[in-house]
Amino acid sequence: MIDRTLRDCRILVVEDEYLLADELQTDLADAAAIVIGPLGTLDQAFELIKAGGKIDGAILDVNLCGELVYPAADLLLERAVPFVFATGYDDSVIPSRFAGVARCPKPVNIRQITQALGRDADK
Repeated sequence: MIDRTLRDCRILVVEDEYLLADELQTDLADAAAIVIGPLGTLDQAFELIKAGGKIDGAILDVNLCGELVYPAADLLLERAVPFVFATGYDDSVIPSRFAGVARCPKPVNIRQITQALGRDADK
């Protein structure tokens, strides 16, 4: 049975690895989410978030082509948009200001995302 707890949620995907971005996009679409992106650079993510369109949640790769995603994450925090870090790094690379943000190890699965974004149907 397909998990539909993300139905109609606008989820921003920021991931620079094509295969991972494509997999996330497919999994989110299967969960009936509306996928924004995927975007592969910090500049693209920052500009889209700054534009102020509706975003219900986001999945952020920590390292985008050598740039850290934290400025985009700060903007999401300011806008009270829930997000998760999708990364192969351990918690030590995440600044303390993001202590409350979930970190999903790559490759992530849709169940981890729904739980981390607070959309778990079992809650």
